Amino acid sequence: MIHIRTIHAQSRRSYGRPRMTEELRARGFSAGHRRVGRLMRENDIRVVRTRRFKVTTKSAHSHAIEPNLLRQDFSATALNQKWTADITYIWTREGWVFLAVVLDLFSRRVIGWNLDARMTADLATTALQRAIALRQPPPGCIHHADRGSQYCSEAYRQVLSAHGFLVSMSKKGNCWDNAVMESFFKTLKAELMWRQAWSTRQEVEQAITLYINNFYNAQRRHSALQWKSPLDHERNVA
Repeated sequence: MIHIRTIHAQSRRSYGRPRMTEELRARGFSAGHRRVGRLMRENDIRVVRTRRFKVTTKSAHSHAIEPNLLRQDFSATALNQKWTADITYIWTREGWVFLAVVLDLFSRRVIGWNLDARMTADLATTALQRAIALRQPPPGCIHHADRGSQYCSEAYRQVLSAHGFLVSMSKKGNCWDNAVMESFFKTLKAELMWRQAWSTRQEVEQAITLYINNFYNAQRRHSALQWKSPLDHERNVA
């Protein structure tokens, strides 16, 4: 129980029975799912519940629309085969702050992100440029996003074209076409943003940077990665 309570705190009270069991096994305990679940119930160790995600896509624009190349196939066999991108928002006492994220579907690692007080093409383009600087992807990597004006803008398309991306876009109004990114935003908000009220945009930026670098990419176990963290998954491949 000491280890379960420690893991519960380290995971920001986000680990339910499956992730808790895998974390215990990684630490050398031969614990089963039923026993872990029973101990958590008996000691009132619970996952903090989430709220519904709100769609923010603004697709009423005159830019060209690309076909959906992913077709809800979020699997990948190597790094830099498929990237996905999206934007969400967070409320602070200073007003809204918008977060643009780029994620690699092979390792589920967040490889680029950017925050701004306005939801502009520059918000998304900067996140993409940071991801490119980190990964230097070869031509042919699929970049998937929704039909929002930020991802259809000329500035964003120029960056994609210059680096040889294959452009893929979700169907209109279909959140399942970008389900992995939707899941990340729900996780981010449940494990970080909804835990407290935020005073300033700078406070949010610092908290998100720490969450992504120190927890989500480096520690958080993903069922899609056989319960490894994104960075551990990449190291195993390397």
